[in-house]
Amino acid sequence: MSTDEVAASVPRLTRKGRATRDRITLAASNLMFERGVAATSIEDVQAAAGVNPSQVYYYFKDKRDLVRAVIAVQTEQVLGAFGSVEPRYGQLDSMEALRAWRDFAVGLEQSLDCAGGCPIGTLGSQLAETDPEAREEIAAGFARWEQAIRSGLRAMRERGELRAEADPDRLGLALLATLQGGLLLTQIRRDTTALEAGLDAMLDHIESHLVR
Repeated sequence: MSTDEVAASVPRLTRKGRATRDRITLAASNLMFERGVAATSIEDVQAAAGVNPSQVYYYFKDKRDLVRAVIAVQTEQVLGAFGSVEPRYGQLDSMEALRAWRDFAVGLEQSLDCAGGCPIGTLGSQLAETDPEAREEIAAGFARWEQAIRSGLRAMRERGELRAEADPDRLGLALLATLQGGLLLTQIRRDTTALEAGLDAMLDHIESHLVR
């Protein structure tokens, strides 16, 4: 579910009401990223957002409802950073753009001291076995991310830059899987060596499919 769909699912809000709801969602998002979903209580969110309990429950039915909003926000933030949404990467439809995307991913993790991992990947690992609806929403977010990557690879093949037998869908999925594994190892190891090695190997593999 996107942030627009989440917004449409709640009662029409005034500008002040929307700002309050967004503040609560942002506070919950930050806490759940830092502590995890289970370790974040409604009371914690209330304190971090500077609101009273009645305000939290006015905008969100319960914690699960709040988690849905956090998933939507985290998905949009991740897609904005990694999913080729930012104009500097265009549609990830060239090796130059893909290499720049790789450098951005590594640089971002270094700027965060390699802490936290992927926000939606972390949410997925916490919720996949306990909250089927949340798992489906996170899976949908990953599907959008995968689509953003593979659409660039499809464009490369359509222009004749990738060999006809190359499979953009499979390459895009493999690149996303490599990124996710690299982000997890970066979080655990507290260095970007595995992320760099994985992305470099995968991009070299994609480059091997170029028409020379």
